[in-house]
Amino acid sequence: MSKSLDNLVIQTRRDILRMVHSVNSGHPGGSLGCVEFFVTLYNKIMKHDDESVSKDIFILSNGHISPVYYSTLARSGYFDIKELDTFRKINSRLQGHPTNHDNLPGVNISSGSLGQGLSVGLGIALSKKLNNDSSLVFVLTGDGELQEGQNWEAFMYASANKVDNIIVTVDCNGQQIDGSTEDVLDIGNLKLKLESFNWKVLEIENGNSLDEVYEIMTEAKKSSMNGKPIVILMKTIMGNGVDFMMHTHKWHGVAPNDDQLEEALKQNPETLGDY
Repeated sequence: MSKSLDNLVIQTRRDILRMVHSVNSGHPGGSLGCVEFFVTLYNKIMKHDDESVSKDIFILSNGHISPVYYSTLARSGYFDIKELDTFRKINSRLQGHPTNHDNLPGVNISSGSLGQGLSVGLGIALSKKLNNDSSLVFVLTGDGELQEGQNWEAFMYASANKVDNIIVTVDCNGQQIDGSTEDVLDIGNLKLKLESFNWKVLEIENGNSLDEVYEIMTEAKKSSMNGKPIVILMKTIMGNGVDFMMHTHKWHGVAPNDDQLEEALKQNPETLGDY
């Protein structure tokens, strides 16, 4: 992958850390774990020209990782990067969970009530089919979020109705707010479960590798429109890129203090300019 995308990964991490630190609130862990996914999706995979009628749509179901979403949108030109400084502040468009009532460019649904994004994505995918629109719908959800039953109704519906213009990615970091997914409510073998629901299942063994994310996401696009919905199981590390935040649920929703921010930013030197 290009040096420019490597630099964007680092700068996105800096954005996440500085946003949650500035208001002592937010969700850095999952956001940091999904940086490579967002950078690849918005710069290499999706067709998302905001002026295009037929464009790919992204739905963030696990809306608490809004910091990585906002950074990606700002650095993709949807709104001024300086607006990141308003994260979670009074009257800001950048709420802790994404909302679209303030017409924030790039945000298609309000999300954060877990378990609903896939259902919304399916509705959009079906409307595209009715309109003979060949573009795709991308949905990101979390492995802990799959403990919500609505997801499984949606998985069943999608395959039964051959909704093959949707690509769902599950962030499999094995962590949720109260501990590991295995300890809180083990979701078992997702690959076997989703194959039994008649989905085409792809796997990303290292979701913190730009190259691997690009390879599998490209394969998913090529496999779409072929009679089956597609799901990607993407293994990531919560808190990736900041050594003291990695491999633990404790940074799910905790902001770094001043000293921790300084240390984290040292591990991710500025590449493209802070907001």
